[in-house]
Amino acid sequence: MNSTNPRRRFARAAVAGLALTGLLTACGGSGDDDSSSKSSGPVTLDFWGWANGQPAVVDAFNASHKDVKLKYTKITDQLTMQKQLANAVKAGNAPCLLQNTAEYVTSWVSQDALADITEYVGSSKDKFNAGSWASGTVQGKVYGVPTASAPAFTIYRTDIFSKYGLQPPATWDDFIAAGKVLKKHKVKITNYAGEDPSTLEVLAMQAGAHWYSIDGNSWKVNFQDEGTLKAAKVIQDIIDNDLNSKLSFADYAAVQRNYDNGGTATRQISTWQMSGMVNNFTKSFGQWALSPWPTFKGEAAKTPAGTNQSGNLTLVSKQCKSQKQAAEAALWMSTDPGAVKTMASPETGSGVMPGLADSSAYVDQAISQKLLGTNYEPAKKIVTDSLGTVTTDWTFGPNWTAMFTELQSGWGKVVNKQEKVTDLLAHMQVWTVNDLKSRGISVKG
Repeated sequence: MNSTNPRRRFARAAVAGLALTGLLTACGGSGDDDSSSKSSGPVTLDFWGWANGQPAVVDAFNASHKDVKLKYTKITDQLTMQKQLANAVKAGNAPCLLQNTAEYVTSWVSQDALADITEYVGSSKDKFNAGSWASGTVQGKVYGVPTASAPAFTIYRTDIFSKYGLQPPATWDDFIAAGKVLKKHKVKITNYAGEDPSTLEVLAMQAGAHWYSIDGNSWKVNFQDEGTLKAAKVIQDIIDNDLNSKLSFADYAAVQRNYDNGGTATRQISTWQMSGMVNNFTKSFGQWALSPWPTFKGEAAKTPAGTNQSGNLTLVSKQCKSQKQAAEAALWMSTDPGAVKTMASPETGSGVMPGLADSSAYVDQAISQKLLGTNYEPAKKIVTDSLGTVTTDWTFGPNWTAMFTELQSGWGKVVNKQEKVTDLLAHMQVWTVNDLKSRGISVKG
């Protein structure tokens, strides 16, 4: 399947899909009258975000702009952002600019909460890599400027793999085989937190699944397609063979200690997750290396994109009175070399890889030499190669937030062997279709 057709089908059909939600008139706000964008006076734009480094970027923006100023408010985290934004939209006082991740964009568009900023930033598309740009585009319209891209790879303990004669896994079959060897030595190959089903999401994405798509004038839901079942088999094999730790991120320090102490030997991560390792480790610096994200046997490399691993965007709200200035500010924060460098560093920012078409100059900033030691130089190519295989054909549905919450509630049972992955998928198929119907959205599946 080529990467453009699904987007085009989505662009045509989502118009009908969104109209059927009956939500487009719920949040009229005042964004339709972008009168301030036509005036010449100085404006102050509220900006909500949670990422480290954003206050410094805002200071730099304000120091270099006379007519537009940003007022930054730090939100606790991604989930808190959704709650506070929902309240603000309802009250008619949403911020002009807000950080968010790709999976929420369609939901907020369906609620008429975001401004179409295509006319202000659309000509800058070629400045960004395709996967990142796609994460902020719905119906062919641009709603967000990407601040991050989605390199993803395996980070593994070189000392443990060397001790037991293992090579970094090239395929998921290799991954399971290595896990069985490590199990004999009381080492887990990965960690599945019971509250975090993102592993299922990203493996399905990599395997070519499409949980949401458009069929005619309706959404189509399919949690049991070939790609999803292929991903489910890998996960089920890992769980059935007791190859995974079960540590909750609720005790983040304990998870990191487990990696540091050698209880678990690999992670599939992106660059920004290295900062947590660097900040919490005390013993294993220099004993980590990167290898490519495992492939499905016989398939080419494919990097899952648009998940909460990355896919960060700066969005402009529909209620913003100065949408042009807000869009231009978002573009500045994603392209100004100083701002990008600040955010790319795990020390001054979040260690996220920029969403730029060529991010190679920032790889040095985004990975940790302290963590990787002598494996630092080879790691750069792993990160760069990953950026070249990022997927662009995954669609987030209009009830993604509610769906993911339901998926979370069942994932813990899967991790604890109370039900199979396929049982959870069968439940999600029924639940998601019924939820969309309850919202007045036309759906097949």
